[in-house]
Amino acid sequence: MAHPVTSEKPKRPTHSGDGHLLENLLVYAVMLALFLGSIYIMSFGTKENVWPFAISLVLGFLAFWIPQTILGRSDTGGQIAKGERKA
Repeated sequence: MAHPVTSEKPKRPTHSGDGHLLENLLVYAVMLALFLGSIYIMSFGTKENVWPFAISLVLGFLAFWIPQTILGRSDTGGQIAKGERKA
């Protein structure tokens, strides 16, 4: 063998959701509830009442915005693009 093996198991990179199954399932359930709630609230809308549509828009926005910005890795996106990845 050309390269000596230092350990039994090869080191694999850690991924953002690795080892957080319960947290990932909880976040998924909450965001799915927000999204489905935004669809359900539209059934209360009429031509005279615009508030259900506004609430639906806000809930749908939050269902996509929270995971992508608050829970995502948006704060380290520039570092990863430069190749400064920390394992």
